[in-house]
Amino acid sequence: MKRFVLALSALLVWPLAAEASSRIKDITDVQGIRDNQLVGYGLVIGLAGTGDSMRNAPFTEQSARSMLQRLGVGVPSGSVRSRNIAAVVVTARLPPFVSTGERIDVTVSSLGDATSLSGGTLVMTPLSAADGNAYAVAQGAVSITGFAASGQAEAVSQGVPTGGRIANGALIERELTADFNGVPELALKVRNPDFGTAAAIADAINGYAMKAYGGAIAQEVDFRTVSVKRPKKTTASRLMAELGVLNVEADTPARIVIDEKTGTIVIGSDVRVSPVAVAHGNITIRVTESPEVVQPEPLSDGVTALEPSTAISAEEADSKVAMLRGPSLERLVHGLNRMGLKPSGIIAILQAIKTAGALQAELVIQ
Repeated sequence: MKRFVLALSALLVWPLAAEASSRIKDITDVQGIRDNQLVGYGLVIGLAGTGDSMRNAPFTEQSARSMLQRLGVGVPSGSVRSRNIAAVVVTARLPPFVSTGERIDVTVSSLGDATSLSGGTLVMTPLSAADGNAYAVAQGAVSITGFAASGQAEAVSQGVPTGGRIANGALIERELTADFNGVPELALKVRNPDFGTAAAIADAINGYAMKAYGGAIAQEVDFRTVSVKRPKKTTASRLMAELGVLNVEADTPARIVIDEKTGTIVIGSDVRVSPVAVAHGNITIRVTESPEVVQPEPLSDGVTALEPSTAISAEEADSKVAMLRGPSLERLVHGLNRMGLKPSGIIAILQAIKTAGALQAELVIQ
């Protein structure tokens, strides 16, 4: 399969391996095997005066007093005024089949008006899932990649100093139990849904199963799902290890993706254009104001005034009329290049060809 990228300055051709096959594990996901999102609220301490101001972030003071009270320190309301504390939101992803005692990475983001989390340490923070149960506890030194420095007349910043990560900063305290090997039937989800790809996956699996297990075990359900029955003499984990390395030809729809902000155009290999005549030209209009100073006649009691003077000129660039026909992607790109167009012009032409019904592809504009 080939992909071609049209960049801002020129039409760039980026060929990939023609009709390259893909492994089943690279184009599908097993239904039910996914990450779970975790979130928690905590405090980062040890900041060098770059934390939250208690006046603008009252929740930071409340959290600090609650933490100290749990540790046996009584703190009256309004007495916490240190800027070495920042309220943060901690997020993480809980991988599938994770066990108690394993560690995962966490992301820490400032919630108040702290200017930097550099040098801070996250205090023990429970991380909960959508069901309300806490599955991990995060704690550790926050690592950030950005910095900020300011003076009276100048400020310098790079990156985002109010967000960071803690590698292996969360400890799993509760695991998601599931008997994956005992599942009688698996569902493979095609990442780029297509009937041809689903059928090719089912054929590849059945071709292998006929030799390994003596019968077909896969059936395409729709353009997104392929159902696989687990043979009794093997586990689901071993079955997916064997099927995941099978190669199939993934099919993709004819599609053109346009990003008007950056001027990037990506054209799929199956895009076709019916014979069509295209004319493209630009008209430039210049309006020049040159006011003139007009002096009154002697002894006329007049005043000096400005008399408007406007010059308007119109220029039309050399427009070209070309026959554009794309029975193959190479010829389509070659025809667009011969017209000497900029990406903005190519985008306008592709939209007009689609409106005329000559573009045999889906046009996606971002």
